[in-house]
Amino acid sequence: MTQALTIHTRTTPAGPVIELAGDLDHHTAPDIRAVLPGLALRPGQQLVIDLAQLSLCDSTGISVLLAARNHALAAHASVVLAAVPNRVIRIFRIVGLEQVFPTHPTAQAAEAAWAPPAR
Repeated sequence: MTQALTIHTRTTPAGPVIELAGDLDHHTAPDIRAVLPGLALRPGQQLVIDLAQLSLCDSTGISVLLAARNHALAAHASVVLAAVPNRVIRIFRIVGLEQVFPTHPTAQAAEAAWAPPAR
């Protein structure tokens, strides 16, 4: 049975942060896809996806993370993942996504690592 997914968004100078808690699977993936178009993401910013409270991520969840990456790239921004649980990191390594998504231990670390684009 799918555990509900809670989505919380906030805005920082570095860009939007999406905090996910619960299961990211085929039942909850549409909720994330619905949030993406409403994110205020400017060129040079980064989208942080905080997975600290994520309990499950299936293949549909991975496709949603890739959609978030595509959304960020279309805005000429970047995407990083924060606090990726070990069980999700293992899946990412198996499918090669650790090369696609930079990761940070916390959302705060991701925000601190961001540098505004040079003008």
